[in-house]
Amino acid sequence: MKLILNIDKVFKETKITIEGPIVDNDIQELIDFIHGREQQFLIGKKGEMQHILKHEDIHYFHTENDHVIAVTETDSYILKEKLYELEEMLPSKKFIRLSKSVIANLHELSHFEASFNGTLCVYFKSGKKEYVSRTYVPVIKESLKLNRRKVE
Repeated sequence: MKLILNIDKVFKETKITIEGPIVDNDIQELIDFIHGREQQFLIGKKGEMQHILKHEDIHYFHTENDHVIAVTETDSYILKEKLYELEEMLPSKKFIRLSKSVIANLHELSHFEASFNGTLCVYFKSGKKEYVSRTYVPVIKESLKLNRRKVE
């Protein structure tokens, strides 16, 4: 990878350009890092109070009654963002989609339990649980490298 840095007072704003043949892991990490620098926190509402939420404190996001809820170890907060907007802004190496209605923090997962119908039950360090729909099971396995060794 080649890095070119061009600093000049003529420029009115900072612009980042990434050029390459494909979006590989290195490029995706750069994109996630840049997006992470732009938005370090979210605003969640609980009652009449607005709370500042750091990404690392959130265990998962889920939809409930047309609201997106951010769940931490001890509480839940209503967000203004839609789930698809969160998916775009959160670092893809840290947050992963479990179903149409859930995005989870990979660093807050504790363990999995396989179901007979092909889904997974995901347990968080807080003791809470969510389900991974069959559509997203291969993505989860790839993210966690659960299928590294094939048993024959």
